[in-house]
Amino acid sequence: MVILMAMEDELLESLKKKPVTLRFPYERARPEDRMQAKVTWEIEKCIGCNLCVKVCPSNAIKLIGRGRKAEIRYHVGRCLFCGECVDVCPTKAIQTTKEFELAFTKPEEMILEFRR
Repeated sequence: MVILMAMEDELLESLKKKPVTLRFPYERARPEDRMQAKVTWEIEKCIGCNLCVKVCPSNAIKLIGRGRKAEIRYHVGRCLFCGECVDVCPTKAIQTTKEFELAFTKPEEMILEFRR
């Protein structure tokens, strides 16, 4: 009987509160300030040092070419959004974005290329 009374109290309390879930896609979650999401490159700043490729735990980054002529192939589907590449970049050519709602219909759309 005591358990039922406690459950009734909890039920009445929860009826007073607003729902925690959002009505997606009509309502969207606001990204947090410190959130890490998809990364992007300012290719002009990139010196082709290859550090981002070496530090990436999921092999999501590939450099094509060498030095300042290098181009970047970024596999969004492999990325863990850990931010290691952002931290290691000596020229700050890599930044995180607030883009976290990522949906693709074809696998080739998950590969982004940054060219000069």
